[in-house]
Amino acid sequence: MHFIPFSLIFSAALVLAGTVDANPATLPQGFVYVDETIPSIKLEMHYCTDHNFIGKPIDGYLKPRAILTRAATDALDAVQKELAAFGLGLKIFDAYRPQRAVDHFVRWAADANDTLMKNKHYPHIDKAKLIGEGYILSHSGHSRGSTVDLTLVSLSTAEVIDMGGIFDFFGPQSWTAAPTPEPSQRAHRMLLQVLMEKHGFAHYPQEWWHFTLKNEPYPDTYFDFPVQ
Repeated sequence: MHFIPFSLIFSAALVLAGTVDANPATLPQGFVYVDETIPSIKLEMHYCTDHNFIGKPIDGYLKPRAILTRAATDALDAVQKELAAFGLGLKIFDAYRPQRAVDHFVRWAADANDTLMKNKHYPHIDKAKLIGEGYILSHSGHSRGSTVDLTLVSLSTAEVIDMGGIFDFFGPQSWTAAPTPEPSQRAHRMLLQVLMEKHGFAHYPQEWWHFTLKNEPYPDTYFDFPVQ
């Protein structure tokens, strides 16, 4: 198990509506591929594979790339540089999300017969309640290009830091302040939250991995160009 230096956790704790289609061959102005700007960042992009809460590739995800606005990427770069001094870094699960992917989520949520990934991702929730309880929405901040889902890793080994839960687990265990994880796991969640907030991101308390740039450049625009 990889342990985060207490000094970093302690110091971090002290810091405290239209749709736009773009040419699929290029990124819209103001967007970048995150790993081209932050080469040390890790990616684990499951939405273009079968390894996600639906169990099949999601509409609009053609390649395992992480795309964000330049503003969000620059803010992430600052977080990455601060973590690097301790041998730690960030791993992204999802970044920009096309509107067509969000529509795919909504269609899936309405299909009561499709429960392929229930045991792993929503074992304690009736699928029919995923929309009503806010787990699946008709619009996502991800489609505005400045929301990111991520975790902490060791830079040298790429080993994931133990957060006490998996990405895209629907339930109270994913709340950042959930009492169920071990104290060290809650400390890791707090570290991620504090550093992301320090560098301009707002945290979504029901998902320890989810952050949105506070001053996002496209607050009312939902993009639909593919991830490729």
